[in-house]
Parts: sequence; structure tokens; C-alpha cells
Amino acid sequence: MTRIVIYGNSGSGKTTLAHSYAAKLKLKYLDLDTITWDAPGVRKKTSESIAALDSFIANHDHWVIEGCYGSIILEAAKSAQELIFLNPGIQTCLENCKARPWEPHKYDSKESQDKNLEMLLNWVTQYETREDEFSLKTHRAIFDSFTGKKVELKTRLEMQNKAGSM
Repeated sequence: MTRIVIYGNSGSGKTTLAHSYAAKLKLKYLDLDTITWDAPGVRKKTSESIAALDSFIANHDHWVIEGCYGSIILEAAKSAQELIFLNPGIQTCLENCKARPWEPHKYDSKESQDKNLEMLLNWVTQYETREDEFSLKTHRAIFDSFTGKKVELKTRLEMQNKAGSM
């Protein structure tokens, strides 16, 4: 079995790395955004998201899961063989957010996605000071408590090397 959890701040490169793993290793892919939101700005109950996560894990032996939701990452980590924490710094995350292509599974149009860009950029800049489940503090605690194979990647080069070493 191959079971990998990739997490970090918005714009850290989670989706890109997860798609690379999914394609190269033929893993089922789960973007936690798809089980966490009913609509942009309307969050599901955490228990509903965890039930969807548990169903995904129960139905697939080989997977990669990516997201930024500490409570759900912590649950996914219980079944993971490897934890990859992307922590490239705020500036890299901001640059990646600005260059983000349209995500049709989240937004009706590129224009509607771009309407949320300023809010997203503000949110990303608060990563190191927030105290919520999306914060560096929470992500660090998850990383530190995980007892399996784990790696923290801090640069684009490290992420590229990780993707290329599969």
C-alpha cells in the first residue's frame, strides 16, 4: 500500500505535488477541499468531512491526500505511511496563489475564483500568526507528533526533487 498525506499553507504546492504522485504512482487522489466545502464560503461540519475521508480511505489502498485542514489531516495521518509537510514560506505561497490556474471543481469561473484572490492572499499571510487548524502552529504540531516516515520541504527545489525521486 502507498498512502501519502501532503499538507501545508494555501499556495505551498500541495496540489502540484499530489498530482505528480497520483500520476506517477497511479494513486487515487483526494483534495480535501472537495469534502470540506458545500460551496465557496460554506463549510461542511467536520464530522461530515471526516466521514467522507474515512470512506475514501476504506475504499482505496493506494492514495495521496492533500489539504490544509489540521483536524482532517490529523485524521488522514492515522492511515498514512508518509507525511509530507510543505513549508516554503509566505512569499512563495503568495506567488503560487497569484499564479494559480482556474480550479473548476471549486469555482464556476476563473473570474469568480479571482474575486476571492485578495481574501486568499490576506489569509495566506496570516499563516505564521493564526491559532486555528490552518496555522503553522497546528501544522507543526501534526508533523512533530507523526511517528511514521515524514519530511518537511521548504523550497521549490526540494519539492521538485521529491517529485522527481518517486
